[in-house]
Amino acid sequence: MGCYLDSFLYGSGLELRNDNYVYQRIADCYVCPGYTVIPKLRRNGLKGSFADIAPQKLMKALLSDSRVETILKSGRKRDLKHFIDHPQDLDFCWPSYKIVLRQKYRITDIGIWVDYLRMLDRCGKDLHNAHYVCPADLKAEHDKYQNKVRILQEQEKRKEQMKRARENEARFRELKGKFFGLEFTDGTIVVRVLDSVEAYYDEGNALHHCVGQCEYYLKPDTLVFSARIEDKRVETVELSLETFKVLQSRGLCNKNTKYHKRIMNLVHKNIALIRKRMAA
Repeated sequence: MGCYLDSFLYGSGLELRNDNYVYQRIADCYVCPGYTVIPKLRRNGLKGSFADIAPQKLMKALLSDSRVETILKSGRKRDLKHFIDHPQDLDFCWPSYKIVLRQKYRITDIGIWVDYLRMLDRCGKDLHNAHYVCPADLKAEHDKYQNKVRILQEQEKRKEQMKRARENEARFRELKGKFFGLEFTDGTIVVRVLDSVEAYYDEGNALHHCVGQCEYYLKPDTLVFSARIEDKRVETVELSLETFKVLQSRGLCNKNTKYHKRIMNLVHKNIALIRKRMAA
């Protein structure tokens, strides 16, 4: 172990060292089947196996935190190990954990339970309610609220995007305002310029690509169109305002549709209209 955790100086004399991580790892080896502790530690519940809890951490906690004594005396050493290793979790979970003790609820995985509790809090649920705190199927409830939190995060992300979009609207209008209202059709497909920052985000969210998130609306040398059939989005087209060639045309999830070549040809056939707008 010393080769990985410490550099022994075999020629040096013995000396006292400060308590540190290396010492704790070495001192926690199973070298003695029995131990003797002061009466106060016995009174506070210390007996039997340490259950892989670092002895010095457990003893220090038992002498300073009555919550540790409560958990130890309940026989939940696996839970206690987690809380001693992650004291911030004990502070957060303690009101709910007292409900667990009263309900005699057995936590199958303390790490998952703590994560689950934090997700409940994120979703605004009552952490003093046994219905939430003591689920019949912890894994299933964890996964359910994980999905709820993901949805909340996506909603917050969209709100932030729209806030940023509103801030960029004036710059966008300055760059692309002369093209607003431009559209052309072959009788089936209608290709029109995206005329607001919000429209870029709507387009990206509908077709699951990054035209909004990557802020294509602030690119000065390209123009973005939405190709639609009966007002249903088919592909998003990016045109270079320098070469007047289509740089990309993307359908759902960045895939080409059966209308791909037809859309590109339609745009190229109407380059004159785009040039006319540029010259205006």
